[in-house]
Amino acid sequence: MQLNTRTWGEGDRVALLIHGIMADHRTWRKVGPALAERGYRVIAVDLRGHGASGRGEYRPELFADDLVETLPSGAELAIGHSLGALSLSLAAERLRPARAVYSDPAWNVNSPQENVSPEVFAQFKAATREMVAELNPRWEEEDVDIELATLGLWDEKTALGLAAMFGSDLVPAKAVVPSLVQLAEASFLYDAAEAARLEARGFEVRTVKGAGHTIHRDDFDGFMASLDGWI
Repeated sequence: MQLNTRTWGEGDRVALLIHGIMADHRTWRKVGPALAERGYRVIAVDLRGHGASGRGEYRPELFADDLVETLPSGAELAIGHSLGALSLSLAAERLRPARAVYSDPAWNVNSPQENVSPEVFAQFKAATREMVAELNPRWEEEDVDIELATLGLWDEKTALGLAAMFGSDLVPAKAVVPSLVQLAEASFLYDAAEAARLEARGFEVRTVKGAGHTIHRDDFDGFMASLDGWI
């Protein structure tokens, strides 16, 4: 599937941005321009079932195939968040970015601390402004507005189609390109043991102190600072 994209900048270097579930390219509203200022041509996608992209079947492998169909190979940088990070990892061997950043990737959605399930995610389609703001107290008002707008476009069947990944271990066996895993300190996906396992598989791991799952919205400055040496 050819995905809808948004581009910032006209630099010689290419950066790819891949959002998480329920979102679309607008989640990168600050990251895209910041990378463009650093000389990148930044391409952000809407994954299938999200934003202005098409609908269809929903499986991790199909999300990855869409990235390969839509995005240029050999980009200098690729950043994926959550579901976008999972999709990027499944496409990395074909896309071959020079560097990959996986921001709180959805490789291991089996936390005992949180009641997470496909049905819970799908129900979030009906979230109110108050719910979004309460769950994300560090977000700016514009990000709350964007979240509500993207939920309106999001096909909640994506969550149900991804049921097989809940409770599964989808951590890559190795980093196929130089790779950073960026963890939120308040992540419900990873603990110290998981971070050590990632390092043993060739990933550099950095934690953004105080940030929740959507690091780039919780703490934009911390998100950018943690990319030092990678952008």
